[in-house]
Amino acid sequence: MIEVLRAGLCDLVMDLGRPGWGALGVPAGGAGDPAALAAANALVANSEMAAGLEVTLLGPLLRFPLGGVVALTGAPFAATRSSGAALAWNQTLVLAAGETLSLERAETGCRCWLAVRGGLAVPPVMGSRSTFLPAGFGGHLGRALQGGDVLPCGTPAGAVRLLRARTPSNAQAAPLRVVAGPQVGQFDDAGLAAFFAGTYRVNAASDRRGLRLRGPAVTHAQSALPSQGVLPGAVQVPPDGQPIILGWDGPVTGGYPVIAAIISADLPRLAQLRAGDAVRFVTMELERARALAEAAWEIEELA
Repeated sequence: MIEVLRAGLCDLVMDLGRPGWGALGVPAGGAGDPAALAAANALVANSEMAAGLEVTLLGPLLRFPLGGVVALTGAPFAATRSSGAALAWNQTLVLAAGETLSLERAETGCRCWLAVRGGLAVPPVMGSRSTFLPAGFGGHLGRALQGGDVLPCGTPAGAVRLLRARTPSNAQAAPLRVVAGPQVGQFDDAGLAAFFAGTYRVNAASDRRGLRLRGPAVTHAQSALPSQGVLPGAVQVPPDGQPIILGWDGPVTGGYPVIAAIISADLPRLAQLRAGDAVRFVTMELERARALAEAAWEIEELA
């Protein structure tokens, strides 16, 4: 059991999502960085499918009345336990009964993931415990956590080993790598030059549905385009020429031309972009992108 003494900016119960419901207009959703949540679950001897917390920019104050085994991955936050000691990232942490865990502001990046041994045992909806804010279902009552909430935890399975995850660099300053989108032919030389040579900034209106960018306008032919299936990472260009990178809770169909798609290996970087961050793009061959998608996090037992 976890008691929420103070809610953060946007604390959401998340697992790896609910794929397979796109025909009903429901995106897969889930954690913005599935590998980070899976690593946190591994650190506390959970299945990778267990639900944890996704914390954005400013975190909560949580109390563990019965204690617990937890792990934090993703962007580092200023974080302390009851004693005032700083919390370590990417390793197994044991909390005594009654201890609190305080997550303050993100020091870099935007999001982190908290796993607790046994997982968060909120009721599954359509096969997933992930919160889907646009429709108000899943997670804890279909919403972000609020002060006074109590989260149930599941029954632990398996022995706990003290582990540490080796985290790859997100290389936030590097360009986002993309492959060509299905409508790239609709963009003229000036539009393509603006897209690949320009620097964009993340707009404050961005959320889990999509990252709205502001920068050089990307011109394209205004031909009619029927709705098409789209996935997280698709870069749409609406009539105003300002790109939108679709997020995890974004629509499953869209009618704007897609100039490019973020490669799978770079999708986790989207979860760490905050308002005002710079975004640039660079092309990559499809086969190279597929090879990079096979990269995985490493888990090692602590000596």
